[in-house]
Amino acid sequence: MKRLGEYLLFLHKMFSNRESFSTYFRLFFQECISIGINSIFLIGFVSLFVGAVIALQMAYNIVSPLLPRYIIGLATREMMILEMAPTLSAIVFAGKVGSQISGGIGTMRITEQIDALEVMGINSASYLVLPKILAGMIMLPFLCIMAGSLGIWGGWLATIFGNLSPTEDYIYGIQNTFIPFEIWFAIIKSFVFGFIVTSISAFKGYNVKGGALEVGLASTEAVTTSCIAILAADFILADTLLS
Repeated sequence: MKRLGEYLLFLHKMFSNRESFSTYFRLFFQECISIGINSIFLIGFVSLFVGAVIALQMAYNIVSPLLPRYIIGLATREMMILEMAPTLSAIVFAGKVGSQISGGIGTMRITEQIDALEVMGINSASYLVLPKILAGMIMLPFLCIMAGSLGIWGGWLATIFGNLSPTEDYIYGIQNTFIPFEIWFAIIKSFVFGFIVTSISAFKGYNVKGGALEVGLASTEAVTTSCIAILAADFILADTLLS
């Protein structure tokens, strides 16, 4: 509970005494490139093969001739949109970006760069962290949409090269009983996950005490804590929005 209270006080400090809009505007786009654009390849690569594996496993489990082959496309769509695209992307995002944010801010802490900002009268929490949080909340939904699309495309490639089902059946399965709200559900989840990953990682790095070893430990804690928080938030959002 103590750490939770410190985290909430950190968020309050971050949103108080903010800098000018022009300052955040420049930093925001820098962070979008650093934590968003630079994560496209990794998340896209993982999503492509996850979609292919889902299609292969569905085809493997369809043992009854009474089950239509379009179930492969339907199951791939449902699993990618509802769960794999937002949650898996967030976990990969936490591993890559969370450790980067925690390590970067932690290094600034132990080298007294944050103390120098405070001496200059700058709210270091707001200046360093707020652009990262905003960039994470904006970029992760875009990465989620890309991940879902590539996962479905990867499932189609698996069905074609594995001769699992005709393209017409796969496309029909993607379109069958589609609920548009599922897209919004995935976007809402990734929006929340973006805040969770960036804020927790920044909090861990901002409160580092010690040397290089403690920075490494903080980066590890940032990733593990973010993953736990993502899974907990995933359950809460699913229970709230889909019930």
